[in-house]
Parts: sequence; C-alpha cells; structure tokens
Amino acid sequence: MKCKLTLLFLFVLLSSNIHAQRIVIIGLDGLSSEGFRGSKHPNIDTLFEKGLITLSSRPVLPSVTLPNWTSHLTGQGPEEHGITANNWTLANHPLQAIETDSDGYTPSIFKLLKDKKPQIKTAFYYNWAELINPINKKYLNEVSFEENDKYQSNYAKALKFIGENRNNPTLVFLYSVHVDHAGHSYGWMSPQYISAIEDVDVAIGNLIKKLKAQDLYDDTHFILLSDHGGINKGHGGVTMNEMQVPFAITGKAIRNLGYTTSFFNSNRNTSWIIAKIFGIKKLPKSWTGIAPLEIFK
Repeated sequence: MKCKLTLLFLFVLLSSNIHAQRIVIIGLDGLSSEGFRGSKHPNIDTLFEKGLITLSSRPVLPSVTLPNWTSHLTGQGPEEHGITANNWTLANHPLQAIETDSDGYTPSIFKLLKDKKPQIKTAFYYNWAELINPINKKYLNEVSFEENDKYQSNYAKALKFIGENRNNPTLVFLYSVHVDHAGHSYGWMSPQYISAIEDVDVAIGNLIKKLKAQDLYDDTHFILLSDHGGINKGHGGVTMNEMQVPFAITGKAIRNLGYTTSFFNSNRNTSWIIAKIFGIKKLPKSWTGIAPLEIFK
C-alpha cells in the first residue's frame, strides 16, 4: 500500500511539471508569397527555423478574405461551408452549408475542440469586423475586436490570455488585416505594403520574447497563415500573385524541414492539422481537407 501511495505521489508531482499543450495561430491577411520573399522578417524566420515554411500553399476560390479564413477554421472549402463572399451573414446567404450546428453555423475547429476537450480554452482576436461572422462565438472563451487596423492591444490581450490559461490546453487565433489594407490602399509590393509586413514581424518578435520570459514558449505550436495574395490593388482572381501564400508551422510534433515544397497544402487543411496536434481523430463529416503527413514527426 505504501509503495502504491509513493508511486501515486511521484506521478502527481511529475504531472504538475508538464505544461499544457497550446497552439497560437498568427494570421496575416493579404500576405502573399511574393510579399514574403520581398520583405525582411527576421523574427518570423527565427520562430520557424526548427519547423517549416512553404511558399506554395494555395487559397481556396474565390481568393478573397472571408471564404479563405472560414476554410482555415472549418476544414472545408466554400462549396461545403457556403461562404463565397465577404458579405456573408448567418441571416442572409445564398449557399447553404453542408453541415451546421444547432445555431446554424458550419462546425469550426473551436466547436470541435470544445466538444472533444471541454477543458480547452479558445480565443479569437481580430481587427476586420466581418471576420467573426461565420464563427459561433459560444465556443470561444475570449473575443476581442480592435478598430482602425490596430493590432498591438490584441497581441497584449493574447499574451495575457495564454498566461492566465497556462495549465489548460489552449487555441489562440491572433489575426490582423493591416497588411491586406496596405495592399488595397497602395498596391501589393508597394513600399507601404512591405513596411506593413516588416512592422508586424517586430510585434511577433516581441510576443515570442515575452512568451519565452513567462515559460510559455516551449510547449507551444505556432502556425503562420494567410488567406490570399494580391495584384496591383486588388485580389479575387486566379493569378499566381493571388493564389500563393506562405504557410509556416513549428512545435514538438512538427518535422524540421526548413523552406520546403515537399507537400501540397491548402487553406482547408489548417483545422485538420490543429486537430491532429491535439490528438483528435474523429472530425466533422463536412470537413474535406487533409493533415499532410509529411510535416509531422
């Protein structure tokens, strides 16, 4: 009996030193592969140096914002989730989703995680108002909208949320639209567009530095996502400028592949990858992406 109690005590002691698994998604709207190649981003490079970066990831069609971020967060294409334009609302849309929850929303990664891991904490930070429309907020522990293309306060809120929930599995979606808006205002590959990328690289570096200082870095997976590229001052077409975006990921479950073209990736794969990292195997029937096996250890 004494031996069993000793083993139990050791198990509890060791378990208390294991950090909870977490994933932080850094979403940069309008970041094209062309823009990634043409800008300096030392903090992003350092963050993913032990993981992988591909510049051949494909958006879904059409190459516009809401369909693509919905695909990232639901494992589906527009033909399944029904979001085909930026003006989609729950009350007014022509194409019905293949599968919906009890409130009429297509099932997101946030719903899947809450259903399968009730202890998980989820957060959604954004600065483009329409982005939240396809996501059922009841599966989010924290939602924060920042106005006027600002994102610094949301980065600070995300850091605080991660720290407060360090003992829970956590998924944080940390998004900014300012790169996209620089493209629309000044042109993709304009000096202002490049500056927008390089400015947020500094913010990402500061976030990583603070996560490390709070011992919140080592057991975190990081994913860098974009929705589409652009050409001139717009997007929505099928040029390679619009249809190639960076995808990067790093963490304990991910192989160290560096810059790679060794696997096909689509924006509809993101939720599948997240589910696999969290150990979830049974996914919604409407999800049509994949979790590329080449990226996992």
